[in-house]
Amino acid sequence: MLRRLLLAAASGVALWAAFPTINWWWLAPIAVAGLALATCGVRARVGLLLGFSSGLTMFVPGLAWSGTYVGQLPWFALAITESVYLAAMGGLLAWLQGPPGSARVRPVVVALLWVVQEWVRGTVPFGGFPWLQLAWSQADSPLLPIARFAGSTGLTFAVALIGGLLAAVVRDRRTPRLAVAAAAGALALALAPLAVTVPVAGQPLQVMGIQGNVPTAGLDFNAQRRAVLDNHVRLTQTAAEQVASGQLPQPQLVVWPENSSDIDPLRNADAATEILQTVAAIKAPLIVGAVLQQPSPKVSNASLLYLPDKGLTQTYIKRHPVPFAEYVPYRSFFRFFSKQVDLVRADFVAGDQVGLFQVPTTSGVVPVTPIICFEVAYDGLVRSGVDAGAQLIAVQTNNATFGYSAESAQQLAISRVRAVEFGRSVIHVSTVGISALITPDGRTHQRTQLFTPAILDGTLPLRTETTPADRIGAAPVWLAVAGTVAAGVLRWRRRAVIARPAEPGIVDDRPETADTQSAIDELDRKT
Repeated sequence: MLRRLLLAAASGVALWAAFPTINWWWLAPIAVAGLALATCGVRARVGLLLGFSSGLTMFVPGLAWSGTYVGQLPWFALAITESVYLAAMGGLLAWLQGPPGSARVRPVVVALLWVVQEWVRGTVPFGGFPWLQLAWSQADSPLLPIARFAGSTGLTFAVALIGGLLAAVVRDRRTPRLAVAAAAGALALALAPLAVTVPVAGQPLQVMGIQGNVPTAGLDFNAQRRAVLDNHVRLTQTAAEQVASGQLPQPQLVVWPENSSDIDPLRNADAATEILQTVAAIKAPLIVGAVLQQPSPKVSNASLLYLPDKGLTQTYIKRHPVPFAEYVPYRSFFRFFSKQVDLVRADFVAGDQVGLFQVPTTSGVVPVTPIICFEVAYDGLVRSGVDAGAQLIAVQTNNATFGYSAESAQQLAISRVRAVEFGRSVIHVSTVGISALITPDGRTHQRTQLFTPAILDGTLPLRTETTPADRIGAAPVWLAVAGTVAAGVLRWRRRAVIARPAEPGIVDDRPETADTQSAIDELDRKT
């Protein structure tokens, strides 16, 4: 038991290391293999413990950024909550892979359970938290092109399937035929994406991103809200001077990050004047991340499109505010555990409209979908903007509250996967970094450093195709759910057939044995 526990814990550490900033993406399938082996041949309740231990060693270090300035309680609460999902998956892995003492690794079942676990974790409660999914670890992996055909869900399935096959190689090492077949399958799946060339050609759009920086890192970054706004105004005006002198090309679109104007420009004349003067100076459409003091007493996290000579023309309200960061559900209940909930003084409301800005350029009108911060991790939110006609994804984020942690690099990796998944260029702009221009093949350009003012200036190709992943939408998730249910039904039927009662009405609930497994294997061959 101790060896299994250590193996499960080690798999969690390996999963954490697969993500930025360590970014050893090749550890992801190895980590999946470790958990599959640890849970193979144990009872479901032991699988629960093993999955939970793997979750803790993954999420505690992987989500350390969540406690950067708010303390250890929110950090550990989030890590423990996320680990519960891996615990449930561990229990199901143990049960579906077979009875104690005689189980076999079932690679497809392993992959299906990873997909279902991530889907549930990214859905409930309060809309879920789809961070540190297997797909997000593969931005630098040869497997990345899979996202174009099967989405982030399919990419997770591929990583987990390779892991399951590796586990089968180890488990079946005394049966050369099975071990060789599993190894060949893992190798073929790992190498197949190398034959895919992700298309990147498209009409070029000259874009500019402004990383204005903040006076201080931490929760008090917006205590100097005017300074944050001024930083972005000043840097954009510097860019305008460089454009006028010929040092930089004229941009067709400029993007500021989330929280670049926490002073509501709809209510504050000074903030509105600064923005309008900046738009006039840069002579290009400007997307601004702003906090609006409405609907009172609540507030809104918004993207605002300003045009030269026209001012504000379109508004997008963030559709998925982050629970416990932008609003507090059941505030009085959670205050009992921590008064930190009151750091969120006013709850953000959720928008109900898909964001699609019609940006006029010298090359014609370009549809752009604004995505605010953590929204980039939610499949449906990004897909809805692309399906509405967006040719460019603008991810606006503010990472100042997470300091010099891995959060910003983890988020950038998600944007890179999204670029491949939907065949769209992405302009990913943060107040403090990491910002970058991303082409549809997931490559980053002009990647910035943390807490450094920077101007991103370059061309991004615009594409209008519908990728296979976008075409099939959420189908991979539902297929994984159906496959998991089917595997559970088959497992239950096998157990029922073998444990058939000797007399009518009497149920034999004795534990399954190696002989039972032989019978199950025979049933497998027949079915």
